Amino acid sequence: MPALSPTLNVMVGAARKAARQIRRDFNEVEQLQVSRKGAADFVSQSDLAAEKILREELHKARPDYGFVLEESGVVAGKDAEHRWHVDPIDGTTNFIHGVPHFCISIGLERAGAPVAGVVYNPVTDELYVAERGKGAFLNDKRLRVSGRREMASALFATGLNLGPNGNPPLFYAQYAALTQISAGIRRFGSAALDLCYVAAGRYDGFWEIGLNSWDTCAGIVMVREAGGQVTDMNGGGDVLGNKGIVAGNQELHPALVKALKAVKA
Repeated sequence: MPALSPTLNVMVGAARKAARQIRRDFNEVEQLQVSRKGAADFVSQSDLAAEKILREELHKARPDYGFVLEESGVVAGKDAEHRWHVDPIDGTTNFIHGVPHFCISIGLERAGAPVAGVVYNPVTDELYVAERGKGAFLNDKRLRVSGRREMASALFATGLNLGPNGNPPLFYAQYAALTQISAGIRRFGSAALDLCYVAAGRYDGFWEIGLNSWDTCAGIVMVREAGGQVTDMNGGGDVLGNKGIVAGNQELHPALVKALKAVKA
């Protein structure tokens, strides 16, 4: 990995500090006090403790930046152009069941566009970093999206959002349709890691309806800096909205968008 910029150093430092808390809690996951926040959407002590650490560390380094936080919502900053999009544990349901597939996700938005991202799985020690114009990396390895060109040989990832922005009937219809024309669909429960896996060429594409910006901001930068393409579900630029997201390599992304748009619930 090349020398990190001051911004990425701040983000990585915050992620590693929060990871220590998360690792301790994951090792004692059965003792966590967990409250239910909604269908398949849980919040735990660890989420809240990790978010507090991340917010404090990022604010200390960049006191004028605003925040979009999963647990605490939107916090305005003096600098109207810059906002951190933070998910302390993306994949909380995996976390509380002892499944080691979750991550800390920190994205930086500048003037409405994602410009830097850090995604860190504290259990596997996989650290993904990316900054606009400077490439994407997993630990010391530069990332490139896959080179597959045919839908029939492509492996896709997706997620089911049961919240107010989700659309389960449409999701099930899309899942059924894409299963018929691809090599397979995976649903692992962490959108941030799904996007990083696209950047790493492990998946050929990803889609999900109704995600929030803290789920995707960092991963969007990863995919783009790895040579891939990210749009909303209609192929447009509303990638930080909650209208859905589609990511893939340059060859398969248009075909994936087309296939998804053809599906009716």
